[in-house]
Amino acid sequence: MSDSATRVEQTGFYAGQNRLVAISVKIIVVALVLWASLAADAGSILMDIQAATIGYFGGWYVLASATFMIASLALALLPRTGRIRLGADNSAPEFSRFAWFSMMFGAGIGVGMLTYSTAEPLAHFTNNPDVIMGATTALEPDNLAAAYKWTLLHYGLTPWGCYAIVGMSLAYFAYRRDMPLTIRSPFTAVLTPELARRVGGVVDAAAILATIIGIGVTIGYGVNQLTFGMHQITNWDWLVSSGKPSLTALSLAVIFLTLAAMLSALSGIGRGIRWLSNLNMALSWLLLVIFIVFGATAFAGEMFVAGLTEYLGAIPAMSFTIWGGGNTTTQQALSDWQSAWTIFYWAWWIAFTPFVGLFLARVSRGRTIREYVIGAILLPSLMCFAWFCIIGGTALDLELSGVAEGNILEADLSAQLFATVESLFAAQWVLPVATLCVVLLITYLVTSADSAVLVINTIVSGGAPDGARARHIVLWSVLLGLVIITLLFAGGMDALRSVMIIGALPFSAVMLFMLGALGFALWKDTKASVSMKSG
Repeated sequence: MSDSATRVEQTGFYAGQNRLVAISVKIIVVALVLWASLAADAGSILMDIQAATIGYFGGWYVLASATFMIASLALALLPRTGRIRLGADNSAPEFSRFAWFSMMFGAGIGVGMLTYSTAEPLAHFTNNPDVIMGATTALEPDNLAAAYKWTLLHYGLTPWGCYAIVGMSLAYFAYRRDMPLTIRSPFTAVLTPELARRVGGVVDAAAILATIIGIGVTIGYGVNQLTFGMHQITNWDWLVSSGKPSLTALSLAVIFLTLAAMLSALSGIGRGIRWLSNLNMALSWLLLVIFIVFGATAFAGEMFVAGLTEYLGAIPAMSFTIWGGGNTTTQQALSDWQSAWTIFYWAWWIAFTPFVGLFLARVSRGRTIREYVIGAILLPSLMCFAWFCIIGGTALDLELSGVAEGNILEADLSAQLFATVESLFAAQWVLPVATLCVVLLITYLVTSADSAVLVINTIVSGGAPDGARARHIVLWSVLLGLVIITLLFAGGMDALRSVMIIGALPFSAVMLFMLGALGFALWKDTKASVSMKSG
């Protein structure tokens, strides 16, 4: 099955890999790098294409993401499917629950959580759809629960459901049907061999491109925040210019992270990646405990209850509402807000999905579907919300009480965490806490990047573990770094965002097919199981 589906090379530079997929993706990536480097208006062109993509397909992103979330939860809740094990019926999980959850959470969220732990609640406290429609008031206490409602929408059940459905589909076909652990396997399971082979190449290429641009955006935001953190620790003026990270600092940060991720990926999932995942989970808890002890804990508790209550009550409407603009100022403002926030997030999560989904599948052998959904959706959502309430709530409390004097709200999005640290702690404690944040950020970035490189090699090798040879790990790491640096120079984060929103679109269609293939396979297998028992 594997050989007929993937046709990997037996000898030469691409031994163990699908040469056609590998070369075609590299050509596209190199072409993007050259065009972004040479075209003077590359950034503006990308923004125009992004606007057109959102205009035509914004509603698709909203509805597709909601569908994936509902399907994931339904499969866990249904007694017949929830008990199915991702592996043989008697198989045991490969990793402990702590290591398993640490790897999944670190690969799936880390950097975004650090960047937006303060930025997201503060931004929605300033403006959100409830404010636009006049239901709440910007920068007033009556808007606090609404701010957290929209925050949890972007970091709760829906995005983790996108990850989960892809990982579940891949794990099911790999561990129940004995197929390669790669994106094309669901297609191979339901299409004719020849059609599956042709479609599979396109699917694998789309998955690799989505992974590159998704991790590119994540690292882009991460190095922005890392630069602000290093500036707070060192006071080196060259790191930040006119309130923004310098391109030199960003480039050096990308190079450093690329090299670190390369070394970690070369060590394999059982050593470097697992060790770093456990480390950043431990450091995450340490930072969280520090904020619980010194931050606005009571306020955070209130926000957790109020925000979660609002979120659970409003999630059906939030998940399916599409604001497409209109003739009124309010309608246009709602459409603009949804494009800048929700649709951007859904594209970001979808672009990240082939990498995270395959990684989730890789570490989840032996888990039941119900256990998998708890670990891949429910627990990460609750941890994200606790994190946003404790750290983001502290930032809000500092601003509401007047202690911060607007310094957090006025700071750059990527600098708000460090502005919170500076406002909260006495001068002698700012340096050690800021250093902890920087180290945690580095571990999350490296973990995300090295996992992405290994996943790319897994896809291009048709799921075969021997395809991830050192030379390919090095090559994909270098290409990833080049894409990020080039787009940062071409148009900064706007360019990275544009490429991601555009590039995530084709993989959203792939995800829908994977969901359909999984549903069909589960129906057939459960039907056969019932027939055998009754017979």
